[in-house]
Amino acid sequence: MASVSTCTDPSLVDVDTIVDALDADPARGLSTPEVERRLAAGGPNELAPPPSVPVWRTFLAQFHDPLIYLLFAAIGVSLVVWAIDGAAGWPADAVVITVIVVLNAVLGFAQQARAEHAVQALAKMSAPAATVLRDGVRQRVPTAELVPGDILVLGEGDAVAADARVLSAVSLQMSEASLTGESEPVSKSADTLSEPAVLADRIDMVFAGTAVTQGSGRAVVTATAMDTELGRIADLLHTTRQAPTPLQREMSRVGRTLGIAVLVIAAVVVATTVVVYGVHSPDEVVTVLLLGVSLAVAAVPEGLPAILSVVLALGVQRMAAQHAIVKTLSSVETLGSASVICSDKTGTLTKGQMTVGRVVTPLGQVTVTGVGYRPDGQLLHDGHRLDADSDLGHQTACVLTGGSLAGNALVREVGGHWTVHGDPTEAAFLVAQTKLGAAAPPAGRFRRIGEIPFTSDRKMMTVVVVDTAHADTPVAVSKGAPDVLLERCSHVQVGRRIEPLDPPARRRLLEQVEQLSDQAFRTLAVAYRRFDPATASSPLNDSIEHELVYTGLVGILDPPRREAADAIAEARRAGVRVLMITGDHPRTATRIAHDLGLVGDGAGSPAAVSGRELAELDAPGLRETVRRCSVYARVTPADKLRIVEALQTDHEGPREVVAMTGDGVNDAPALKRADIGIAMGRSGTEVSREAAAMILADDNFATIVRAIREGRGIFANIKKFLRYLLSSNMGEVLTVFLGVVLAGVIGLSDGSGAMVLPLLATQILWINLLTDSAPALAMGVDPDTEDVMRHPPRSTSERVIDARMWAGVVLIGMITAAATLATVDLYLPGGILDGTRSLDNARTAGFTVLVLAQLFNAFNARSETTTAFHRPFANRWLWAAVTLSALLQVAVVHLPVLNDAFSTEPLSARQWLVCVIMASVVLWVGEIRKLILRRSGHPKPTT
Repeated sequence: MASVSTCTDPSLVDVDTIVDALDADPARGLSTPEVERRLAAGGPNELAPPPSVPVWRTFLAQFHDPLIYLLFAAIGVSLVVWAIDGAAGWPADAVVITVIVVLNAVLGFAQQARAEHAVQALAKMSAPAATVLRDGVRQRVPTAELVPGDILVLGEGDAVAADARVLSAVSLQMSEASLTGESEPVSKSADTLSEPAVLADRIDMVFAGTAVTQGSGRAVVTATAMDTELGRIADLLHTTRQAPTPLQREMSRVGRTLGIAVLVIAAVVVATTVVVYGVHSPDEVVTVLLLGVSLAVAAVPEGLPAILSVVLALGVQRMAAQHAIVKTLSSVETLGSASVICSDKTGTLTKGQMTVGRVVTPLGQVTVTGVGYRPDGQLLHDGHRLDADSDLGHQTACVLTGGSLAGNALVREVGGHWTVHGDPTEAAFLVAQTKLGAAAPPAGRFRRIGEIPFTSDRKMMTVVVVDTAHADTPVAVSKGAPDVLLERCSHVQVGRRIEPLDPPARRRLLEQVEQLSDQAFRTLAVAYRRFDPATASSPLNDSIEHELVYTGLVGILDPPRREAADAIAEARRAGVRVLMITGDHPRTATRIAHDLGLVGDGAGSPAAVSGRELAELDAPGLRETVRRCSVYARVTPADKLRIVEALQTDHEGPREVVAMTGDGVNDAPALKRADIGIAMGRSGTEVSREAAAMILADDNFATIVRAIREGRGIFANIKKFLRYLLSSNMGEVLTVFLGVVLAGVIGLSDGSGAMVLPLLATQILWINLLTDSAPALAMGVDPDTEDVMRHPPRSTSERVIDARMWAGVVLIGMITAAATLATVDLYLPGGILDGTRSLDNARTAGFTVLVLAQLFNAFNARSETTTAFHRPFANRWLWAAVTLSALLQVAVVHLPVLNDAFSTEPLSARQWLVCVIMASVVLWVGEIRKLILRRSGHPKPTT
C-alpha cells in the first residue's frame, strides 16, 4: 500500500477523501489479514539503515592522504637503497618511517572509532509500541508493524510512530521542537488546510518522532518508514556529502607541493653532481642516484603526519576539559577557521524552557525575573520588588494563581534539574506562581471539581474549583487567548475592586495585548467567576464561561541564555558572523535576535527571512540573502541545507567556513553538511549528536567561542612546526647540495678526487630523528604569542604555507647551510679558510652546527613576526625538548660507541663554542627578518 504522502500532501486533503484513498475504517480500523497484506507489500515501519563500512576499510581510510603517499614512497626508496648497499643490518630509515605512518593511522582511527549512526539514532527516537484500532479493538502493537491506513489512538505522553492525518482531536497538543524547531506545543485539529504550509504549520497532521503533550485524538496513518518526514531527514543524511575540513584540504595541498619539491630536489642534485664530478663507471652511477634519493627522503618531513595528529589529539583533550567533545581530529582546527556560525534558536541560543516574563493588569505591568523552570527569581514593578500587600501585588497573585489552577502540568526537581511533565506553557505559570513566595495561596486551598478542556477551536480552557478559604465557594477559572477571553468577560478586576468592563476599558486591555505581542511574547489571559453551589452541581458546559471577571494577562517567552549574548559579541569581535536558523515564528525569532544583539545597529537585517521566502529564491538570490541576513524563521531541514551550501559556495567572495549548531532531528542533515556540525550534549537528540563533528557537553553557546580560540591557537601552532620542519629540512638539503657544488671551494676532498659529502647518510638520519620529533611536537603545544581572537578568521584562500613562509623557509635553510659549510671550511685544509683538522673532525663540527642551528631555529619558528625573546620561557616543553636533543648530540660526538656508528670525532671546548656561535646565526638572521617585517607594517596574525 503506497503512502498518501508520496503522491500528494495529506494536510490539504479532507478526512473522508484520505480515508477512502487508504481504504481505512475510522470506526473499526484495519483487519488483521489486511495489515499482514500491507506489511508484506510495503515493508516494516523502520528507517533504512545506511550502508555499513567494514572496520578494516575505516582503518585503511586513515592512509588516504597525499603526505602518507609521500612517506610510502620514501619507505620504498629507503628499502631499495638498503638492498643496493647489501642489506646489512636493519633498514633504519624504512623502519622509522613505517612506525610513524602506522602510529598516525592508529591515532586517527582511535579518534574516529565511533562510526556514524545517525539513521540508527533516528530509529531509536521512534516509539517502541503504538496504540491502534484493529478489528474494532484497541491494541498495542510494535511500531514496526504500523501500515498506511492504521488508526492511531493518541493520548497524553504518547510518542507518535508514523505520519498521520488527524481524524479527531480533543485539546490535542504536540511537542514538535525536535522536528521543526517550534518551541511551543502545537495545537492539532481535524480541519483541512486551505493552502500548502510548512511543516510547523500543518495543524491537521501528526508526525513520527513527535509526542503528545496534552489531550487526545485519533489519526489515520498516511506514511511509514522512509516516507515519513523523519524518513526524509534520514534520506537527507544518506545523500548529504560530508565536505573535507579546511585542514584536510590544506594538508592535501601541502602533500602535493612536497611531493613535487622532492622530485625536483632529487633531479637537481643528481644533475648537478653529474655535471660537477662526471660519471665514469656503474658504481658512480649508483652512488649519484643514491645521493639524490637520500636527499629526497631527507627532504620529506616524515614526522609531520604523526606530529599533526598528536597536536590535534592534545587539542581534543583541552577542548574536552572545556566541555567541547570533538569526534574527529581535523575538526579541532576547523572551528578556528569558522567564519560563520549557523545556530538553532530553541535550546541553543535560548533556554528551551517557556518562562513568564511579564504580568499585565489594569493597574500596571510587573516584570518576572529568572529564566527556565528553576523557581528562582522575583517580581518587580518599576525596578523595585513588588509589594505583595499592594493592590497590584494582590492582582498579580490572582493572575498567576488562576493560570496555575487552569492547567495540568507538573514541575519537579530530579537530580538537581527541574523537569516538566505536561504543557510547558502551563509549567511556566506554576514556576511564576512559586516566585510569589509568601503571597502565593497555601497548597490545598483550591480543590478541582471539574474541567472544560482546551481545544484549538475554543482557544481556552476552564476549571471549576472550590475555595476552601471561602466556605467552599465554587469558582470557575479560565485561561486562554486574550481576545477570546475578553469576549466572555463582563467585568474587570482593578486591585481589590470589580468594575464593569466598558468599551474604553476593553480597548485599553486589547492595546496591552498588542504591546506584549509586538515584543514577541505569547500572551494568555486569565479570568474567573464565582457562582453558587447549585450551579456547580449541574453538568459542566460552556455556559459558565460567560460574565467572567477579567484579571490580567501574562507574556510568555523562551528566554535567551544569559551567556549567549556575550558569546555572540565575542564572536563578532573575532570576525565571526552568527546566524539564527529556526523553525519558530518570525516575530519570536526577531525578538530573540534583538535581545542577543544579532540584529540592529547595522549588524544585519532587522526582519527574519521566512522559509516560504527562501523557497522562492533561486541560487544567486539565496547567496545574496545569506550575505546580508542573520535571522531565518519557519525553515525546513532542506532550507537549512540550502543556507549552509549557499554560504559554502558564494562565488563573489571567499568561501565561508560554516559551523552549524543544533539539537533537533531537523538539524541533522545540515550538521553533517557543514564544515563542522556542533550538537548539544544535554538537550540534543541522539540523531544530532551522531551527525555532528563536535558536541557541547554543557549546551553552552559560549563554549563555541572558547573552542574557536582553541582552534585558532592550534592552527597557529601548526604553522609554527611546519615552518620549523620545512626550514630545518631545507637546511639539510641545501647543506648537501651546496656541499657537492662547492666541494672544491671549501676543501671538501679526501685527496683522491672522489666525491666527498659534507654529511653522511647516518648523520642525516640522526638529524631527522633528533630535531624533527621532540622540538616540533613541543611547538605544537606552544602558548599563543599574541591574542588570536583580535583578528578575523583566516580566509579559505590563505595557504598554510604561503609565499612569505616559503621565503622564510628558504632564507633560514640557506643560512643554516652557509653556517654548516663555513664551519666545515674553517677546519678543513685547502678551502677559503685554511684549517688543519681531519675530514671526520670537520664533518663532525659541521654536523653539530646543523643540529644546533635547528635547535636555535625552534625558538625562531615560534612566530614569523614576534621576537623569540617575547615570553621566551613560556613553553617549558620546548626547552625540555631542545635540552634533550642537545645532550643527545653531545653523546653522539663524545661517546666512543656512537663515534663509530656515526663517524664522528670528539670536539674541543673551543670547537663547541665555535659551533654554538655559528649555529646562533640562524636566530640572529631570523630576528633581523622579523624586525623588517614588523617595520614594514604587514605583521601576520596568529603566527
